[in-house]
Amino acid sequence: MNADRHAKPTSIAPTPDSDYVSISRRLVHKGRKFDLHVATIQRPGRSPIQREVIAHPGAVVVVPVLEDGRIVMIRVRRWPVGGEWLWECCAGTLEAGEEPLACVGRELVEETGYEAATFTPLGWFYTTPGMTDERMHAFVATDLHHVGQSLEEDEAIRVEVLEADRVWAMLESGEICDGKTVLALMRAAERGLIPSLGRSKPLRSGNP
Repeated sequence: MNADRHAKPTSIAPTPDSDYVSISRRLVHKGRKFDLHVATIQRPGRSPIQREVIAHPGAVVVVPVLEDGRIVMIRVRRWPVGGEWLWECCAGTLEAGEEPLACVGRELVEETGYEAATFTPLGWFYTTPGMTDERMHAFVATDLHHVGQSLEEDEAIRVEVLEADRVWAMLESGEICDGKTVLALMRAAERGLIPSLGRSKPLRSGNP
């Protein structure tokens, strides 16, 4: 048997009838942090279709690491998921014209009460490209000192300083289930920026 017969292609070349064309975009709701649009798009030879799009200014997420290797985590009450208290890394939305580095410094102080002298970028990623254009810029924050929280009126945030081993165990068990937090922690670990992660086994892939 020729094994190549069952190999999946690494890429698929676009064809003319697979290219969508944007026809229009209509604002239906202007929110405090993001807007909701209805976009009309069409493939050549097909009927127009509508898609809801959240237009987002962008955001940041940061892994704050103390000198002894402990990680500053937060617990946030998230009403869209039934008011659950989720384990997360500090994050926030860019203000108009704001650069990610300025935003991450501001959000770190507001949410955790820690100020950082050093921010190491981990790159950016789309959070949910099926419904929003939000780009999230990830960082690791080090050289921390405590200055006190400055929460907004609608924020419910608890700060928890955890050993890196416990954070790793929470990732493996699924206790940490916030996507941006999982990705930021994993990128920080890959770069060796969580020095005392101390995991005794590699990340499992597939079934045991």
